[in-house]
Amino acid sequence: MELIFFLKGISIGFIMAIPIGPIGIMCIRKTLTEGRLSGLIIGLGAATADLFYGCVAVFGLTIISDTLSDQRIWIRIVGGALLFFLGIRTFRAQPKDPKFKISGSGRLRSYLTVVVLTLTNPLTIFAFIAVFAAFGLGDGLRFFSAVVLVAGVFIGACLWFFLLTSGTILFRKKLDLVGLKWVNKIAGILIIISGVIVIGSLL
Repeated sequence: MELIFFLKGISIGFIMAIPIGPIGIMCIRKTLTEGRLSGLIIGLGAATADLFYGCVAVFGLTIISDTLSDQRIWIRIVGGALLFFLGIRTFRAQPKDPKFKISGSGRLRSYLTVVVLTLTNPLTIFAFIAVFAAFGLGDGLRFFSAVVLVAGVFIGACLWFFLLTSGTILFRKKLDLVGLKWVNKIAGILIIISGVIVIGSLL
């Protein structure tokens, strides 16, 4: 029985991670400009945030969900502003030589940034609730079953980003520094547009 919950969790995490939004763009851009590990760090940050929202949905943490719902306007404003800032930084970033080693602190900063950015979309929790319901996972789960389920969600999200970086890295060797510079500019513009859309949706 627990294996079924685990497999359903993997399916849910994978499905929830698939849409290519700003996080997917950041993952692709990091993979192309800094290598696969940097792209995977972005995916790990997104999967961590999905794990949190999955826990809130499956364990019925109403205090957290109600607070996120009540403050969703301010949370989305912060998220939109953060996307706008990241977009400008990405647009202006100069590509590094592939031989340049990325520091551990830089990757940690990327991870934490993506966790915060993903958490600024409180609507995700309602999406999880809807998907759980679609998979027949309503209330009444035993604690261990719920833990197995959200663990599957985390692994499913990580699996998607593993596949995304695996596909993206195939194109990295074909890009020179000029090509990587254009990757930064295109990714920056798309992230800025995402930030504008997030803030504009509140109007």
